[in-house]
Amino acid sequence: MGSKKRLLPWIHDVLSTLEFETALDAFSGSTSVAYLLKSMGKRTVSSDFLNLSSTIGTALIQNNSVHLDGPAMKTLMSQPANTHNFIEETFSGIFYTDADLKFLDRISCNMRQLDNTHQQALAMSALMRSCAKRQPRGVFTISGDLSKYDDGRRDLRLSIEEHFFEQVEAFNEAVFSNGRRNHAHRSDVFKVATKGIDLVYLDPPYVPRADDNCYIKRYHFLEGLSCYWQGLDIDYSTKVRKIPKKFTPFSYRKEAVDAFRRLFARFKRQTIVLSYSSNGYPDLDELTDLMGETKQDVRVFRRDHTYHFGTHSKVKRAAVEEYLIVGQV
Repeated sequence: MGSKKRLLPWIHDVLSTLEFETALDAFSGSTSVAYLLKSMGKRTVSSDFLNLSSTIGTALIQNNSVHLDGPAMKTLMSQPANTHNFIEETFSGIFYTDADLKFLDRISCNMRQLDNTHQQALAMSALMRSCAKRQPRGVFTISGDLSKYDDGRRDLRLSIEEHFFEQVEAFNEAVFSNGRRNHAHRSDVFKVATKGIDLVYLDPPYVPRADDNCYIKRYHFLEGLSCYWQGLDIDYSTKVRKIPKKFTPFSYRKEAVDAFRRLFARFKRQTIVLSYSSNGYPDLDELTDLMGETKQDVRVFRRDHTYHFGTHSKVKRAAVEEYLIVGQV
C-alpha cells in the first residue's frame, strides 16, 4: 500500500534536476525510493517508525556487500534443539498451513544464531516478503479459509519455504555498494537526525476518506514477525491477532496541517521533496502555502497515476494526480 515503485522513473527524473549528495528518506516504507537514491550514488539514510521498514533498510540500504551465503543458509535451515512455537500456537487456523507456521518459527529461531546484522536483516526481509506473497491479496485483514481468494496465482500455490528460497536469491541479487556509508534507522520523523543531510524525501500517510491508510491494520503480521512480537501487545480478542496502531498525526484531519507545518520547519535547512496525491488532505494549495513559510522556492511536479489496491481480479483502482512538491531555500 502506498508503494512508489511504479513512479520511480518519474521520481528519478525530478531528483536528477536537484543538487545534493546526501539524502534522507524519512518515511521509507518498502525503501524503494531510498534504494533509488542509493542507486543514484547518494549517501542515503532510510528511516521509518515501523520495524519492518527499518529491517528492509538495513538489508538493502545500509548493507553494501553482505549476502546470505552457504554457511548462513545452513544455519537458517538447520533443525534447532529448542525451536520456539509461538507463531504456530498463535496463528494456527488464522494464517497459513501448519507446515508454513512451523517453518516461520524455525527460521525466526535460527536467525538469531547469525552473527552478522546485515545477514539477519536480509533473512528477515526475505521471510517477510515470502509471507506477503503467500497471503491472498498480500494483506492480513483476512484469515481462516481463504480459498475464495484463490485466483490461481503461483504465489498462492508455493509454500512459504519455497518462497523463502526464491526471495533469498532476490535479496542477495539486490545488494550492491554505491561507495557510500549509508544508514537505516527506526525513528519517528520528528526525532530522526538531520545533520549532514542535503535533501529529505517525504512520503507521509494521507488523511484517509475512511479507515484506509493504516499500515499496521494491513501488515500487522509482518511488523510482528520482524521482531518476533517481542514487546508488542497482541489483541487476542481479534480474529487476526492485531497489534496496536502506531500514532501518526498525518492520519488525522484535525492534526495534519499542524503536523506538516512542524515537518517543514524541522527540515528548513534541507531541500524538501514531498510526495503527495490529489486524494490527500491538506490539498495542494495549502501544502504549497505551508512549505512556503520556510522555503523561498516551491515548485510542483505533476503526474497522473492509478493506484491498484491488491492483486485480485476485481482490484479497486483509483485514478489520482501525483505531486512532487519541491521546496528550496
